[in-house]
Amino acid sequence: MTAYPKRIWLVRHAITTAPNVLNGSESNVTLSELGHHQAGALAGWFKGLAPEVVYSSTMTRAIQTAQPIAAMCGIPHHIAEDLHERRIGALSGQDFSLNVGPWADTLNAWGEGNTAYTTPGAESYDDLVARLLPAWNRVMQQTAGKRVVIVVHGIVVKVLLLTLLANHGPKKWPTLGRVQNVGVTEMLHTGSDIRANSLLYVPEAIRNLNVLEHEPVRLSVG
Repeated sequence: MTAYPKRIWLVRHAITTAPNVLNGSESNVTLSELGHHQAGALAGWFKGLAPEVVYSSTMTRAIQTAQPIAAMCGIPHHIAEDLHERRIGALSGQDFSLNVGPWADTLNAWGEGNTAYTTPGAESYDDLVARLLPAWNRVMQQTAGKRVVIVVHGIVVKVLLLTLLANHGPKKWPTLGRVQNVGVTEMLHTGSDIRANSLLYVPEAIRNLNVLEHEPVRLSVG
């Protein structure tokens, strides 16, 4: 019988120093001051949930979000290399729009079922699934029987949820909603499927922190 983690928390990293441009895997941007405060607040929130291990992608913004969780909870922090941000080629560092331009064109194509569509040098939806699912399955195997936190990136969270949750898929991209910084999805692997107990939830401590800092939480580009 295959064993799975007891509980999975899939988390987007905290806000970065460059929140208003496209940051693909080509950009190893760091957390902003607010982002570090968000990461600290998130670590305090997780302490009460007693996770046993935290994973993150290789990227600095994910590592800087995961490390305080590991320190606060006294648990190991591991790296999952293939859970990194989407490769976006020449789009890296450019302004983005959800309504017009190459990112909007990409989302429209994916939503219409053309999951092979992409722009030059960027990963398609199909490319992301092919990279992310094996990495996800490796983490599941390595954390069997444990409570695991996985800190990654907005588009990684979204593609994983659309792929893993029943009755989802790329055509439901718009209805799933945006992935906010430090948005948490709590998941349970039942053996036959994966159920989301909460979806893209930002803990109250972080919401209150964002208000006090007078800086809104940046939404995912998707």
